[in-house]
Amino acid sequence: MTKEEIYKLLNEHPVMYVSTNDNGQPRVRGILMYKADADGIVFHTGVVKDLYRQLLADPRAEVCFACGKYQVRVEGKFDLVEDRSLKEEIVNHPSRKFLQPWREQQGDEAFFKFMKVFRMQHGKAHVWTMEDNFKPKDYIEL
Repeated sequence: MTKEEIYKLLNEHPVMYVSTNDNGQPRVRGILMYKADADGIVFHTGVVKDLYRQLLADPRAEVCFACGKYQVRVEGKFDLVEDRSLKEEIVNHPSRKFLQPWREQQGDEAFFKFMKVFRMQHGKAHVWTMEDNFKPKDYIEL
């Protein structure tokens, strides 16, 4: 599978499970990815969330997507992105209408301080199916 095919799969199935390290204890949760492309895998969270704190302490993570017959796992490092234009893009995207009430309630300055965006660039992906369950893993650099 090519990088482009992987990006397409991830964008068609944007629910991902993120595994982090919390002082030696593994933690996993499902979240909604914003997008995946040549610039990386992007998602947002809130400054009050454990996920935010855990990624600041240890940015290494693995994400897992269930994409029909495929499972796509990507390992790498998430970087905090403080880019107001990217935050505006996310908030104004049709898939993120649920953010509008929070933005209106808090006002732009407070909202954009609260909203945190992470990006994983240069992740290493593994695509799994039942058919290749026992084959050696092939990794694709994203």
